[in-house]
Amino acid sequence: MSVDFPVTQAVRFLREKKADFVPHLYDYVEKGGTQDSAKQLGVDEHAVVKTLVFETNEKKPLIVLMHGDKEVSAKNLARLIGVKSVEPAVPERASKLTGYLVGGTSPFGMRTKIPVYAERSIFELEKIYINGGKRGFLVGIDPAILRSTVNVAEIEVAI
Repeated sequence: MSVDFPVTQAVRFLREKKADFVPHLYDYVEKGGTQDSAKQLGVDEHAVVKTLVFETNEKKPLIVLMHGDKEVSAKNLARLIGVKSVEPAVPERASKLTGYLVGGTSPFGMRTKIPVYAERSIFELEKIYINGGKRGFLVGIDPAILRSTVNVAEIEVAI
């Protein structure tokens, strides 16, 4: 049974890297977040990984991959990467940098080369569900694929 799913920049990137992934479509709910997608897909929210776009006080962008049921400590993140402060990028700026709409941001196939940081414990999971480049579309992958296809720095900033 084949699922008809969008061929996004992220999907092209994963295919180019010959990475195995399973497409998962769900009904996107504005402000529903990972809680909603996890519920619709019947998966643990901890395994749903959000792709968050932040900016430093010098307006340098960065991506943080975080468990759906956790938040990012901006204070710890700033300290870890050696900047004064970090804050979430405004949606327009995040879209411009990544080439994706907020709610559909994927760490795969981004428009700009942006440093990617991932919560270390993500790699302990058997499978993660991460955005496939469109709202209402997650891809299920082995976290090792994330490590092998994206230059990821592992950090611990979850709260």
